[in-house]
Amino acid sequence: MNAPVDVSFFARAAKPLTSYRKYWAARFGTAKFLPMSRKEMDVLGWDSCDIILVTGDAYVDHPSFGMAVIGRMLEAQGFRVGIIAQPDWSSAEAFKALGKPNLFWGVTSGNMDSMINRYTADRKIRSDDAYTPGDIGGKRPDRAAIVYSQRCREAFKDVPIILGGIEGSLRRIAHYDYWSDKVRRSVVVDAKCDLLLYGNAERAIVEIAHRLATKEPVEQITDVRGTAFFRRESPEGWYEINSTSVDEPGRVEAHVNPYMTTSEQAAAQGATCSKEDEAKQVAENATKEGAARADSMRAAGTNGTQVPVNPQIKPLTFMQNPALRGLGSLKVPPRDRSVIRLPSYEQVKADPVLYAHANRVLHLETNPGNARALVQAHGEGVTARDVWITPPPIPLTTAEMDFVFDLPYARSPHPAYADENGSHDHATKIPAWEMIRFSVNIMRGCFGGCTFCSITEHEGRIIQSRSEESIIKEVEDIRDKVKGFTGTISDLGGPTANMYRLGCKSPEIEAACRKPSCVYPGICQNLTTNHDPLIKIYRRARALKGIKKILIGSGLRYDLAIKSPEYVKELVQHHVGGYLKIAPEHTEQGPLTKMMKPGIGSYDKFKQMFEKFSAEVGKKQFLIPYFIAAHPGTTDEDMMNLAIWLKKNGFRADQVQTFYPSPMATATAMYHSNKNPLRKITRDSETVDIVRGEKRRRLHKAFLRYHDPNNWPLLREALKTMGRADLVGNGKHHLIPTFQPIGDGGYQSARKKNSTAAPVKAAAPVKGRMLTQHTGLPPRVTGSAKPGPKPLRKPR
Repeated sequence: MNAPVDVSFFARAAKPLTSYRKYWAARFGTAKFLPMSRKEMDVLGWDSCDIILVTGDAYVDHPSFGMAVIGRMLEAQGFRVGIIAQPDWSSAEAFKALGKPNLFWGVTSGNMDSMINRYTADRKIRSDDAYTPGDIGGKRPDRAAIVYSQRCREAFKDVPIILGGIEGSLRRIAHYDYWSDKVRRSVVVDAKCDLLLYGNAERAIVEIAHRLATKEPVEQITDVRGTAFFRRESPEGWYEINSTSVDEPGRVEAHVNPYMTTSEQAAAQGATCSKEDEAKQVAENATKEGAARADSMRAAGTNGTQVPVNPQIKPLTFMQNPALRGLGSLKVPPRDRSVIRLPSYEQVKADPVLYAHANRVLHLETNPGNARALVQAHGEGVTARDVWITPPPIPLTTAEMDFVFDLPYARSPHPAYADENGSHDHATKIPAWEMIRFSVNIMRGCFGGCTFCSITEHEGRIIQSRSEESIIKEVEDIRDKVKGFTGTISDLGGPTANMYRLGCKSPEIEAACRKPSCVYPGICQNLTTNHDPLIKIYRRARALKGIKKILIGSGLRYDLAIKSPEYVKELVQHHVGGYLKIAPEHTEQGPLTKMMKPGIGSYDKFKQMFEKFSAEVGKKQFLIPYFIAAHPGTTDEDMMNLAIWLKKNGFRADQVQTFYPSPMATATAMYHSNKNPLRKITRDSETVDIVRGEKRRRLHKAFLRYHDPNNWPLLREALKTMGRADLVGNGKHHLIPTFQPIGDGGYQSARKKNSTAAPVKAAAPVKGRMLTQHTGLPPRVTGSAKPGPKPLRKPR
């Protein structure tokens, strides 16, 4: 298999995953499923596990599930890996099921942050969990990473705990916690783990496993990228840059003091002057004359009277930058030996402005090519400890991505979840697996930088792509090996649909860039927008024997797509199943600038191309735009204008997405601090309009669902208050009518069990009829079934 050669310097910046000598236990071979019980261990001939992974998800042996990837990766290194999935956390007994791990515990809350998994954006408890058999909620604790770590310590207290996953990534420093409405400590402190791994952790976990296998103490493993741990003080040879205040952002160039002599300036820089003695004498004379003149002027006025000294006039004093103290002639500390001290937990907890400042600094240090280590103090006095965060992990090369995805996954849930017929399709169905069952992940990362999204904080903004051969091989494996496959690949994408093989034109610029986004406020001139490799994969995959259709279900970055009309044509004419989901998120510039999203003009251009290419092949296809309510920077007028746009364009949103402040996201820092971390933070810098309180959040959601009669009373009141009563009326140009029908007061959301229950049960979905997220669009005609009866309307 000939994988394309990586031109990025990242390809040479780390030890390859396949270069380690395998651990001795490799002799046991490969397991069909990683064991979840002692009985399974006995079948494999194991007396113990080298590593035990604890996860809040059901164990699905598929490359879309983090624990399966980490488990199979460690297995490929020769380690015996067991999995404890969704254990009973009420005691430590369930954590002893596989015995004592020889090397370490690997702990994660699962593919989702446990709080986001459990609670809605309105802090209501969800009754479902897509990562649990039967879609049953409540199978993992709140803040699962902390709870699981505590139970692992209770079970076997001397075994190192390595914490990872999305929950660890988003909570590696002091972070705003939406559910308790306060700033919480780093999860390293609360979980008391030995090491935290953030981001995609294959590179870090393999190195740590091999080092622990050689009996290296876990407390000495402090040089692995993508980790966080406790440290009492900065080690010798490191330069600490003070960024604990908005007024001390770090290193700045030293100013020349005009009152210093040449000799003094040279001495301050650790040098000497050839005319040192002469300059010294001249300086001393000038100083004496100046002092005498000043004393004379202060002592007497024109009439000989005493003149008082003005206390407002003070001599200029040039202070040396604390970050450069003791560095001699060194002007810029080397990045690989520099650590930035963030404001402490106690500071960011008490001061939202400092929180925003710390968040800005962290996001400026996310490029693996130039990021510096970060340190944040927790505690005061003798109890003070630093949480040290090493720079982000080096992205995987194409060959390494292929290695990860070509591991021997069973591509199905563990047999323990099967029903009496050995099936996972009915009462024990796992919705998250069902969603990706026939999909293929072709890349990682996203350089979009949307402020409400957590991809950058976890996967990073460097695109890591698989080779074409590896992707085609997985499509063939799904066709040949996955039960229930009918010929349709549900998705060929990743975090985005169309960033495959896109990146910076220059490896040097890529390694030095500190921009949070490559596509905002416009597409960077150094970014490649060539979609040809992706078009080639689409064509080759759909030409495979037995493949009837390949759909694209990942989020499409349409501002990139319009740069390649050929790609849009290929997508629209061959890979859209009637509806295509895209996410403009808003129409108004106020919120869009806080989201770092393109203007609605890019959507309009894409829509024109979409309709043109659909018409060319005689297809009736529709765009499904997604929008966010209550995002920081959104005014009531912005939501009103969005509602007007929705009605003008004939959209009726059924499922409304409300802004969810996930830990460590830039938009969450805006929400907590009322400041904009996209710009330099000062005490009087830009203030961001924040949508807080249930009433205002309900109003913003109501504007998105302007067509729902249950929202009309709230909207009428708001429009009158805003001076826009002209939008209330019975004409086509009005937003809402003046009359109010008798309603049931309920709202049935498209998401299962997540909405206000209505007294009348909604009609069951009819087989063959597609349920869309927008009720204003015509249903897709599939021909698989006749339209069912219309639901009965409640008499008025």
